Amino acid sequence: MSSSELTVVGRFLGAHGVKGWVRVFSYTDPMDNLSSYQPWYVKGDQGWQPLSLEGFRRQGKGLIAKIDGLNDRDAVNSLAGRDIAVPEALLPQSRGDEYYWRDLIDLRVRHVNGVDLGRVHSMMETGANDVLVVRGDGQSLDRRERLIPWLPDQVVMKVDLAAGELTVDWDPDF
Repeated sequence: MSSSELTVVGRFLGAHGVKGWVRVFSYTDPMDNLSSYQPWYVKGDQGWQPLSLEGFRRQGKGLIAKIDGLNDRDAVNSLAGRDIAVPEALLPQSRGDEYYWRDLIDLRVRHVNGVDLGRVHSMMETGANDVLVVRGDGQSLDRRERLIPWLPDQVVMKVDLAAGELTVDWDPDF
């Protein structure tokens, strides 16, 4: 599969024990949903390769997985730091007022008065709300990085995926 057909939904963290279990971090909400999207793909020297799950469970506050064919600590440690991707077609469709983070990345961000603040570079999850990381570029007001809270109808006034724009009511000096 090509990168354009896959969506990153998690990351391998490192070995758990000596029998081939690996700790995983999930970008899904709730985090257990990670196991419902099969097969997982991991990027290696030959591009994206599928992996089959033999087991999956909560362990403390996190998740661990057993990958078919990887039976020891050294084998799963080779996965540490690698992304877990799944075919985009497996993910549920977002509703009209919901967006996947991947849909927001690279949108042009404009203030309600028309000032260009830059592009969405990434998203962050905080305890209170998600945050847009907006980086200025050659077309924007300046080259600053701004952290803009994802608060629909309060700060984020409009999302227009077709136009590639997001309108915010946020002080440009922040």
